Amino acid sequence: MRIGVLTGGGDCPGLNPVIRAIVRKAFNNQHEVIGFKNGWKGIIENDTIPLDLNAVSGILPKGGTILGTSRTNPYKKSDDVKKVIDTFKKNKLDCLIAIGGEDTLGVANKLAKDGVNVVGVPKTIDNDLSATDYTFGFDTAINIAMECIDRLHTTAESHHRIMVAEVMGRHAGWIATFAGIAGGADVVLIPEIPIDLDETCEILKKRHSRGRTFSIVVVAEGAQVKQSDMTKDQSLDEFGHVKLGGIGDLLAKEIEKRTGYETRVSVLGHIQRGGSPTAFDRILGTRFGIKAVELAENKDFGKMVSLSGTKIVAVPLEMGVATLKTVDMDLYGIAKEFFG
Repeated sequence: MRIGVLTGGGDCPGLNPVIRAIVRKAFNNQHEVIGFKNGWKGIIENDTIPLDLNAVSGILPKGGTILGTSRTNPYKKSDDVKKVIDTFKKNKLDCLIAIGGEDTLGVANKLAKDGVNVVGVPKTIDNDLSATDYTFGFDTAINIAMECIDRLHTTAESHHRIMVAEVMGRHAGWIATFAGIAGGADVVLIPEIPIDLDETCEILKKRHSRGRTFSIVVVAEGAQVKQSDMTKDQSLDEFGHVKLGGIGDLLAKEIEKRTGYETRVSVLGHIQRGGSPTAFDRILGTRFGIKAVELAENKDFGKMVSLSGTKIVAVPLEMGVATLKTVDMDLYGIAKEFFG
């Protein structure tokens, strides 16, 4: 059989291990694999690259994606959907494996309903896709964020400052919560709970009243201050998402103004999703890739591979994109035990 592969949305540690596993499994079972460059843009334009063992040699520890990526939305223009289907037929594909987050898999789900043989692989460092316990890339991101928080501790303590670390997390604060707990943050602020500036500053004041001369505040980029839209601008991406940024800077200024403590901000940004994937993400990506080919072989289309406990299973694509998975409040409660 002929299998197409694409990677869409933001780059993510673990994408190359998925591609490598798909190609290896396909080669072992005498299937042919072709890659589409730059996400849905590549299949719209029929921009392909052959994927054989030589193409994936040595990519296991490599970050990013050898196929390239974009945030192209074929459902934004009706002609583009037709082009996707035409490309599928021109290349005589039996299945297309789409690797991506809610937007990429949302497109895959629509295509499946339009009769295209699609299998999905969930990818996002935000870990906010439903129907899977974890997505690859998340473990790498939280480890990078944790290491950055560790480093902020030393300068915060030396200079007697409050350090605000802004981490990724548009709709869900998984990175902030995990990295905050692992990095020993004194306050963790997430999109699920609007920020109460008075409460946050009071926590920091109480901490400093006990003789502590520094504090670490971790905030997700999508967190919002109560009755404020100051983290938003007016520009949108192709999927209609408001571009975020600025909450860390806003928070640092308000904390310093309200407490009198010198406050600085570090925006970790794309550092979190760059570089080599952790062992966990390499293994999870590999397992996802193998399972995706198995679904294609079994003609089990319209499904997404998923981690359930320790098992890799298949779930309907529509389940994977139905709702965003937000932070478990019991877990966030653990972070709160260490506030102040």
